[in-house]
Amino acid sequence: MVRVGVVGTGGWGKNHVRVFNELHCLAAVCDMDQARADTFSKNYHVPGYTSLEAMLKKENLDAITVCTPATTHFQVATQALTAGMHVFIEKPMSTSMKDGEMLIEAAKSANRFITVGFIERFNPPITALKHMFSEGKLGEPILLEFHRENRRGLGISDVGIVKDASVHDIDTACWLFGEAPKVVYARVGAALAPLEHEDFATIMLGFSGQKTAFLVTNWITPNRVRTMSAVFSGGVVDVDFVTQQTSIHEGATTTVPTRPFQEPLMLELKGFVDAVGEKRQPLVTGKDGLNVMRVAEAALASSTSGTPVYLE
Repeated sequence: MVRVGVVGTGGWGKNHVRVFNELHCLAAVCDMDQARADTFSKNYHVPGYTSLEAMLKKENLDAITVCTPATTHFQVATQALTAGMHVFIEKPMSTSMKDGEMLIEAAKSANRFITVGFIERFNPPITALKHMFSEGKLGEPILLEFHRENRRGLGISDVGIVKDASVHDIDTACWLFGEAPKVVYARVGAALAPLEHEDFATIMLGFSGQKTAFLVTNWITPNRVRTMSAVFSGGVVDVDFVTQQTSIHEGATTTVPTRPFQEPLMLELKGFVDAVGEKRQPLVTGKDGLNVMRVAEAALASSTSGTPVYLE
């Protein structure tokens, strides 16, 4: 059985603890907050630590997940790779391209893999949409339009919305189209306090041919919105990431497929555990994480200069 340690149990990390426990893979938790580490240790009957070094030394782990603030991802992941762990890093992979490149090299040197938490690849309607792209039944894919909107979450203060939230849709667009964009144009800004980082972004990604993705992300809208539309030459597919409802429009006909609701995080972390146990690369690679970071930084640079950034 694969043994996993969760580093960072606040915010999204508590969901990692819950899911790994359900998968019977939770072996230890680590959090700088002693009270929080003690609480999760008691509730889930696993050792709790406030020191990553101590956890890596004392526990016979196969892998860890990094659910700490983005500015700590590089340090925590590097330490774990050096100790021989496979590493799951919640998005963003790092806060800079340089750190991302160093993580990939560290993983290569350790003969371990890193993966990044791009959860939407595991969302059932997006998985189904990827099959539709491959099958080509709706013709050629042309446009993708994403809306990811809600008020800023508590504890998000070390990066802006592009590296925290837009990265999900950047990765989904690249995965669906099967390539990286060639040009990025964006406008970002800060509307609500605190104003240290951007809280809204509109990003255009130009891929090969006429394939284009539009991403609208903000921490201003009071209601939670997670939707996308995929326009093909022969139809349109609308997806709600939250309800997992899909509507397929072909001419005057609309079809709404039925499928059982599945928790994307459960599917994502089970995929991680399976990759560790089977000693194979995960669906999301470190290279994928680095590619998304490259696009995110290009979006920020485009907004600053007011001009498109060409990646090739």
